[in-house]
Amino acid sequence: MPLIILAVGIVLLFFLIVKVKLNAFLSLLLVAGIVGFAEGLPIDKIIPTIEKGLGGTLGGLAIVVSFGAILGKLMAESGGAQRIAMTLINTFGRKRVKWAVCLTGFIVGIALFYEIGFVLLIPLVFTIAASAHIPLLEVGIPMAAALSVTHGFLPPHPGPTAISVIYNADIGLTLVYGALIAIPTVIVAGPLFYDTVTGINPDIPKKLYNPKVFTEEEMPSFGISIFTALVPVVLMAASAIAKLTLPKDNVAYHVLTFLGTPDMALTIAVAIAFFTFGINRGKSITEIMKVVENAITAIAMILLIVGGGGALKQILIDSGVGKYIGDIVGATNLSPLFLAWGVAAVIRIACGSATVAALTAGGIAAPIVSVTGVSPELMVLATGAGSLIVSPPNDPGFWLFKEFFGLTIKETVRTWCALETIISVMGLIGVLVISMFI
Repeated sequence: MPLIILAVGIVLLFFLIVKVKLNAFLSLLLVAGIVGFAEGLPIDKIIPTIEKGLGGTLGGLAIVVSFGAILGKLMAESGGAQRIAMTLINTFGRKRVKWAVCLTGFIVGIALFYEIGFVLLIPLVFTIAASAHIPLLEVGIPMAAALSVTHGFLPPHPGPTAISVIYNADIGLTLVYGALIAIPTVIVAGPLFYDTVTGINPDIPKKLYNPKVFTEEEMPSFGISIFTALVPVVLMAASAIAKLTLPKDNVAYHVLTFLGTPDMALTIAVAIAFFTFGINRGKSITEIMKVVENAITAIAMILLIVGGGGALKQILIDSGVGKYIGDIVGATNLSPLFLAWGVAAVIRIACGSATVAALTAGGIAAPIVSVTGVSPELMVLATGAGSLIVSPPNDPGFWLFKEFFGLTIKETVRTWCALETIISVMGLIGVLVISMFI
């Protein structure tokens, strides 16, 4: 019966989001309350449990997600992202331009939400395709693949960061494992996958964009841009390596662990960005704070949705459903990693949103970690991989890709849906391979 109630709750969540068009945050809270009541949680405990889950999740995420958005916005508004893109393209040359765009998307995507990164880079994609006289999708597919891979596998993105909190995973170690999976995945799903796409060559839809093109003088240097963008990644990776290689009584261990916590790493990166992308580019503090305000406004609802996912997770734990699921899985031979991937994949196909799929699956699978002893970092990546599969038409990303590249539904399925599925399956394979060595 607990599983039946949970299944009905998930179906209700899909119905509210997809059919009723109710906001995902409100849907998650409503379903959390209903499931909690149906599972036998005392009625006077439902609201405190929701508050506990929401607050606990956002407590570990508010700074990370907010500062990540600020860093990305400053990079976009200063011309730093354009500088990274154009330098890499000039370095790689015409014949390897798709690899340059892929690398650009990978670097820029670490600090930007998928939709923001897509809208930011699409004018550059159009400009590159037109000036180099190459097919639009030759640069479009690698760019989209790189953004999607970072969105699914690499903190400080909100998806993998939020799931890390749910599973109590080490975010730095998740970043290291995620990078090991992300690099080969983006190569296959981007440049190599494009080579298999035939018969699709859309024109540049010139009326769909009005690019902000920075002059040479307006943009920061490539070194400054790449340094600022990668500061949080380097600090978190250094922290993860320190935890794996240094004794706990070593001073360097404590220093690197402190600097590599996501909150501290992004705080340092934003402080640097205020200077490199702001003051050093002639912006006043007032202008910089306006960029900060716009960045926070853009991710406010994402934060609430993440908190709603945490509320549902807490309901499942406090009502005993989590332990029930964990006991069942513990008595079977089914890999927890495959289970997390499968649950996230089913939810993704049903409701469209990768974020909702990842958070809901995380809430369902969280109790399995303590029961089975599986690596929480690999559970994060398995869940993230499952949440990317297919990208059905109820996913806004489907229409974003279709409309900007001027594709038909069939062409979008052959390109966008295919590359998302490649990313998802390769992510699962990568997680299973790494699990054999740890």
